[in-house]
Parts: sequence; C-alpha cells; structure tokens
Amino acid sequence: MKKSPEASNTEALINKAVSLFKEHDVESKVIRVADYKVAFGVTSDEGHGDEWPEILAEIKGSDILIIGSPIWLGDKSSICKMIIERIDGSTSEQDEETGQYPLYNKIGGVLVTGNEDGAKKVSSEVLFSLNHSGCTIPPNSMAYWVGEAGPGPSYIDADGGKHLFTNKNLRFLVNNTVYFARLLKERPIPTNIHKLTEEAKKESSS
Repeated sequence: MKKSPEASNTEALINKAVSLFKEHDVESKVIRVADYKVAFGVTSDEGHGDEWPEILAEIKGSDILIIGSPIWLGDKSSICKMIIERIDGSTSEQDEETGQYPLYNKIGGVLVTGNEDGAKKVSSEVLFSLNHSGCTIPPNSMAYWVGEAGPGPSYIDADGGKHLFTNKNLRFLVNNTVYFARLLKERPIPTNIHKLTEEAKKESSS
C-alpha cells in the first residue's frame, strides 16, 4: 500500500523470503506495485500509460510467483485485488499449441502481514486466484504474521521476524515452491486445453 522508499511491513516479510530463496540458489526480484502506474482492468494491457505489461513480463519470465499483501479491513489490499484482476486477464493469452495460460508451469504462493484477523482469508483467496489463472500451488505455500486484533504494532515494530510460527511456515513455503518449480522445469504439465475444450463442446452439444 506504500510507495518506496517508505518502510513496508509486508516487504520486510518478503525480504526474509528472498534471503531464504537465496540459500536455495534462487534469484528473486521484488516488485512493489504501488510504485507503478497500473490501470484498473481485466486485460494484459489497458493502454494510456498502463505499466502493468512491464510487470506481467517479469511474471512470465519467472518460475515462482509470490504475492504479498497486508490485511486491510479484514481483507486483502486493493492493490492485491487489482493484481489478481490483471493476472486473470492473461488467461486470454493461450499458447497456440496447447492452449495453456501464461502462468502454467509456474508456482504460486502468498505472504501476508497485518495486525488484524484475516490472514487465512487473504491467503485462501490469493492462492485460489493464482491456481485459477494456471499456477501450481504446492502444500504449505503460505506464510503470514498477524499481531493482536485492533490498533497496535505491525510486523517490523512487533519484531515479527522472531515469530516461530511465521518463520516455520516461511521455510515450508520456500522449500516447497522451489521443489515444485524445479520439478515442473523437468516435467512440464502436458495438459492440452484446446483438445479438452473441444471434447467438452462435443459432449455438451450431444
């Protein structure tokens, strides 16, 4: 929700994940979408100075996509919602041969911070959306930190980096996303969406 260089609690958790990914020889790039001019919409390019295509190009070039969001009013942030809507627009860019979406053979995960309840709700919605758009979701591909309900210190001020539950699940997320990303590199998903769609059409018209 904050633009650079303002301190971000969610980015602090993201940076811990980056350090753990580095231990697995995985290179990461953090994109703070608030720093970009991203238009509202459900296509891959809304024109008129929309900077989403630049971000989408980074996503298409990645093997693992982790979305980070704060909890705001008990839900994911408006920026997170916008990201999901724009990613969904990419499903129209199907591979000519297989019909697969651009996020096929990519691994999805989510990181959440907040001092209000809602981490599991945000995580489930983000992971469902990524899966719907083609991502593979490994087990335990979510990690979060939440403080006590109501006004209070957030992740950085509350020293959330020492929280056992968060640190444990962060390691689960990193290890499992890396494992499945390497697995799909060796054995990409073979699903032919064009073929399956034609089969469904024949069945539906009979």
